[in-house]
Amino acid sequence: MVGQMKLRSTTANDNELVGDLLVASYPVLMRVGYPYEVLQAALPAITEVNPTLLTSGTFYMLQRDDGLAVGCGGWTFERPGTSEIITGLAHIRHFATHPDWTGKGIGRKIFECCEENARLAGAQQFECYSSLNADAFYSALGFTTIEHFDVPMGPGLIFPSIRMTRSI
Repeated sequence: MVGQMKLRSTTANDNELVGDLLVASYPVLMRVGYPYEVLQAALPAITEVNPTLLTSGTFYMLQRDDGLAVGCGGWTFERPGTSEIITGLAHIRHFATHPDWTGKGIGRKIFECCEENARLAGAQQFECYSSLNADAFYSALGFTTIEHFDVPMGPGLIFPSIRMTRSI
């Protein structure tokens, strides 16, 4: 079902496309995993496009021929929220699929690109901070749960997450 789409690295010019995708995806897909109040409080932060990630060369977008972004995601050697790097360990970053396109291989296609490029760059293992609703997606890709943990997102806001790992 991915057929006539283009998978490419994002650039700074993709800020609006990726932002629109995050805003379309997260409120719909995450509502099955989070209480309304938690999700509403977290959405401004989690739908914000990270410009450094966008221009990293390791963040990708899958676009339809008409230009609509239907999926995005990437990887970095830097642990999210820090500048920590552990040799051989790469981190899955900011995956999203448009709600109208879930279950059609979009996320898997982006992940396969991440896996290939991370392996070529010397990564041997992926770590992922999964949202509660994405656990099944990452498990289907071969990730295993290490721990459930809370991500502090500001005064009074804790975002429950799952740390997962997978060999590359």
